[in-house]
Amino acid sequence: MLLYAEDVYPLGRKLNLVSLHRIERAIKAHPMVRTAECYLTPRNEVRVQITQRVPMLRVQTNTGTWLVDTDRRVMQARAAVKDTVLIVSGNVGTQMAVTQLADFAEWLQENKYWNARVHHLYVQSPFMLYLYLKDANGKMQNERLVLGAMNGYERKLKKMRTFMENAGEAIEGKNYREFDLRFKGQVIGRY
Repeated sequence: MLLYAEDVYPLGRKLNLVSLHRIERAIKAHPMVRTAECYLTPRNEVRVQITQRVPMLRVQTNTGTWLVDTDRRVMQARAAVKDTVLIVSGNVGTQMAVTQLADFAEWLQENKYWNARVHHLYVQSPFMLYLYLKDANGKMQNERLVLGAMNGYERKLKKMRTFMENAGEAIEGKNYREFDLRFKGQVIGRY
């Protein structure tokens, strides 16, 4: 459909009327395309190699919803990727999303333990962020983790994991509202 709309669909056209450059340009203009290369094979067949943009972060603010891809470029939101990437909401600007939050999303994708548990990141301000977790079945949990600022999130989440593994039975069944990870060497639980 895209090539038809741009009047560059090559099938059925004489080779001298086919513009590889126009085909490539039309495909590259699509918001989900990262790269496109159009070329002619030795048998005079038109071939196109395409790589797609891969979202890693979905940002939802009062002004709209958008994605950040693995190249840290902003792209339009697509309903199909709603549940496959980290959701970030609140007071989020583009600069914060493509730097600090993209760093966190990359780290999260590489960390099996936390990737399976983190569902949502809420940004109240650049100095006050909250993580909302899900259980092993994907169900949202009631408590949240207070990260504070993004700096040191690896250390903070390592501390929380240690706490959960060592104190899991002691805190099970208690209705904590949040666990505060902002303080060195401490996890503070609040009812």
